Amino acid sequence: MIYFISDAHLGSRLVKNPRAHEKKITDWLDSVKKDATAIYLLGDMFDFWYEYRTVVPKGYVRFLGKLAELVDAGIEIHFFTGNHDIWTFGYLEQEVGLIVHRGPVELEIGNKRFFLAHGDGLNANDKGFQLLRKIFHSRTAQQLFRLVPAQLGQNFGYAWSKRNRLRILHLENKFLGEEKEDLVVFSKKYALDHNVDFMIYGHRHILLDLEIKDKKRVIILGDFVSIFSYGVFDGENFHLENVPEDQQVW
Repeated sequence: MIYFISDAHLGSRLVKNPRAHEKKITDWLDSVKKDATAIYLLGDMFDFWYEYRTVVPKGYVRFLGKLAELVDAGIEIHFFTGNHDIWTFGYLEQEVGLIVHRGPVELEIGNKRFFLAHGDGLNANDKGFQLLRKIFHSRTAQQLFRLVPAQLGQNFGYAWSKRNRLRILHLENKFLGEEKEDLVVFSKKYALDHNVDFMIYGHRHILLDLEIKDKKRVIILGDFVSIFSYGVFDGENFHLENVPEDQQVW
């Protein structure tokens, strides 16, 4: 089985019980390890992540330890950087054993063709967001941020993330319609020139399984912070599932 998950936002200052939130995702990883051959983490698994040369963010030891355990057991784990956790510079690969992707990937799994991406920046018309994204991806800006003391930098990152989340929270978990969802609009254009079966994203915090032209499917995974959803591919079929929603974390 191949599993897909996104948007856990571990460390978010909006999470009521961070330990319970982390346990929920490590419990899920435990539940899928019996038959998982690969797990794809499609971005924003951390609410903020920035690696200094000798310092990584405090916390997440159970999550990172569980990932390392699964990697050591032979399960391939792919980590896609999102717009909250793009600043990884080797730690996740070298210490945890993840395969890190810093942009969209097209690949074949079984006899199906997949396009995988976190989803930020695809078909986005917001010039302010595009400028901010360009800065975040700038190597110069990333190096300059290293001059900020670690504690100050971490506090700034989490505060920025919290403010941004509060600003857009009312838009999440609501499908805006095919013509207004950037990821759907992008996927329809992409599918015209690419032979893909599934286009799978995180980022939007909605559950979506939409069939478009030629039976190609657009999948948005939901999240693991309020919907607690994930995708499963058995080599032929793909479907979305939920874990029990007994605990909303924001």
